Amino acid sequence: MKGQRIGMIAAFILLSILILAWYDGGEEAMRPIEQAVPLPQAVR
Repeated sequence: MKGQRIGMIAAFILLSILILAWYDGGEEAMRPIEQAVPLPQAVR
């Protein structure tokens, strides 16, 4: 009985965290990372 209650509390906490992360996850717009990358010259 006590173990089942602890499991339910843990599941509720996990579900709460997942819902909060889903709700808050889209607050900031994603921006592309643009940066010049030096490439070595091809050797023939």
